Amino acid sequence: MHIITKGGGLDLDELLPASGDVHVARLNGHDMPDEESVFLKFWETLKFPEYFGWNWHAFYDCLRDLQWLSSDYHVLIIESAECVLSEDDVAREEFFGSLWRAGQRWSYTKRSEGLTLSKFSVVLSCGEEAAAGLASRLAEFQDQRHA
Repeated sequence: MHIITKGGGLDLDELLPASGDVHVARLNGHDMPDEESVFLKFWETLKFPEYFGWNWHAFYDCLRDLQWLSSDYHVLIIESAECVLSEDDVAREEFFGSLWRAGQRWSYTKRSEGLTLSKFSVVLSCGEEAAAGLASRLAEFQDQRHA
């Protein structure tokens, strides 16, 4: 997962693969205040299959599969990421945990510039004031994985 802030940090073009078929999905955190809206927006944007179960387990399963999208790479951009499920800490934990675990399940490739790029990249775009909090939370997921 990558965190970018408006007007600073890593350029989005640096996160895109140099070649291959890329499916880019853009979502806005303001449009996902509750679980139902998260599931709906992902179902619409990533074209989740009809059998999607509308729960966190099914959400994770779909993110780690994406077989129905005939792309070499998948880039998920969530603008205003700090707003996703901002009033529901439990669901927010499930959401970011699912994104983190799905990203870990995909293979990685090296680019000549040295940047490691996953076949499934999640880009969290947020205001500068929210970046540190998101980065801290993602570090906790990584620490849990290594514990």
